[in-house]
Amino acid sequence: MTCKGICVRYKAQKPVGTGRYASGQRRCQICEIFIKWEGLWCPCCGYRLRTKPRNLKYKAKLRARVEADSMEAAASTEIESDVVEVTVKAKSKAKTAKAKITKSKVKAKTKEKTPCTHCEKLFVYPDKHEKNCKKNPEVVASQKSETIAIKA
Repeated sequence: MTCKGICVRYKAQKPVGTGRYASGQRRCQICEIFIKWEGLWCPCCGYRLRTKPRNLKYKAKLRARVEADSMEAAASTEIESDVVEVTVKAKSKAKTAKAKITKSKVKAKTKEKTPCTHCEKLFVYPDKHEKNCKKNPEVVASQKSETIAIKA
């Protein structure tokens, strides 16, 4: 497994503004080169290509970049869905009424979480939690009064 010089054809230039791994480049440890290649194995030496950085600092950077890209993609799909809804409204009012009903059903399934008044943690049913919350003064007082005497 030695470098045969084939990898020079696929040599990648350093991207401006983003990292090498974020832009899709891969590194061969044998050839010691970053290449633009879709496979998992180096076309030159057959060694496994690295697709992620080894350094902890650069791993965190890549992870943040991927999360930002995924949030951006989610926002764009949300905008596209709004555009689709506008075109449906233009076509017919009956279809939009059905879409609104299905959207309201979807919203009903996802319940919003509200914070507990005692511990500030988020819960779907905060009243159920507040009855047993350890920071609730009523619960703490009742636990102190419940002492059990054991006969020796």
